Amino acid sequence: MEQPQNIKGMRDHLPPAMLLRQHIINTLVGIFERHGFEPITTPIVEYAETLEGKLGDEEKLIYRFEDHGGRRVALRYDQTVPLARVVAQYSGQLTLPWRRYSVGPSYRGERPARGRYREFWQADADLVGSASPVADAEIIAMLTEALAALGFPGFTTLLNHRQVIGGIARVSGLEEAAAGSVYRAIDKLDKIGPDGVHDELQKTGVTEDAATGILALVQLEGSSADVLHELRQRLQGDERAMAALANLEAIIGHLDSMGVSPEQYQVAPRLARGLSYYTGTVFEAITSHWPAGSLLGGGRYDELIGMFGKQSVPTVGLAFGIDRLHDVMEELGIGPRPQTTAQVYVTVFSDAQMDASLRLAHELRAAGIHTITTLDGGTNLGKQFKEADKRGLRFALVVGPDEVERNEVAIRNMQNGAQRTVPRSAAAAVLREMLGM
Repeated sequence: MEQPQNIKGMRDHLPPAMLLRQHIINTLVGIFERHGFEPITTPIVEYAETLEGKLGDEEKLIYRFEDHGGRRVALRYDQTVPLARVVAQYSGQLTLPWRRYSVGPSYRGERPARGRYREFWQADADLVGSASPVADAEIIAMLTEALAALGFPGFTTLLNHRQVIGGIARVSGLEEAAAGSVYRAIDKLDKIGPDGVHDELQKTGVTEDAATGILALVQLEGSSADVLHELRQRLQGDERAMAALANLEAIIGHLDSMGVSPEQYQVAPRLARGLSYYTGTVFEAITSHWPAGSLLGGGRYDELIGMFGKQSVPTVGLAFGIDRLHDVMEELGIGPRPQTTAQVYVTVFSDAQMDASLRLAHELRAAGIHTITTLDGGTNLGKQFKEADKRGLRFALVVGPDEVERNEVAIRNMQNGAQRTVPRSAAAAVLREMLGM
């Protein structure tokens, strides 16, 4: 028989990994809901035509197949295109502007790599129905709040606008139709470097001088104010680029009021983001502690919903990659590291004391304390203590004949071996205090 194994790029998550992943998801959901975002979910399987024609070059990564009814279907590539379908399909039931979030798996047929998997979980948050820069600022502020809550050190959110890159292409002498090739080339800057991008641009027909000019502009660095000022000087005469810069300035102007400091973001003309549905602001969060890529990203896509409905609906959103956040947090030692969901272990002294131990476990659970017991009353206490220690539990409780007679409970600290006895009626309250609940 062959060795059991999972599909490459699709991972099993055992309890320690799942506990960290649940911590990430719970933290994100808590922040989404504090901002008034509402949950939805969509099917993992969509009609293939729902996803096709929306993703640009990334479309080749869609998992497509034919179901038993002969229908062409596909696995969800992300949660943005399904959201666009939902808004168009249920437009009469939604009150705009609408804040929504969704958590679940998506699938991409790409080569697995560090932080990239074929099955991956995302937590998306989108603000539908508003073109206001306040909407963009709220999404960026929520991103900042979430990464800070998860404990990420020294992260920066890079900001740009699709029409800034379009303007760079136009002032460099390129036709409008060539802007797409510039997006794709610039999106590879961190992977292949300036020389690689220069070659990539020339392969698409961009002249030597134009490629050099584009690279000089997209590599502008400095404070956000300085970069915006320089771009205004270089892109004068391009109305769409000027409007984009004004939009970025308006967004930045709201960030301070939302608790985001200038040190936490940076205008970066090199930021393109590869997905073709972005139309306005784009952003990514990075940290020097993780050089393998961005932590997450998002942007404004005002035309995607219109591909399903009668009219376009302005929308801005972001997607947290749960797998990537988990991998980075695990590598950097960020976040909690529980080995189990249980907090205490109620031992069973003997078969005669089984019911007393089960009643105590029931009382502790009713008090909100995560509790497990042995399932075999014939196991000696030493083995039960070893099991509690192996599972990473902080406390083990003993209800032996003496404790039952005195109506007491013995609490053993599994970290240092110290033991104390408390009245049975106070056991739950004492444990809650010891657990910091």
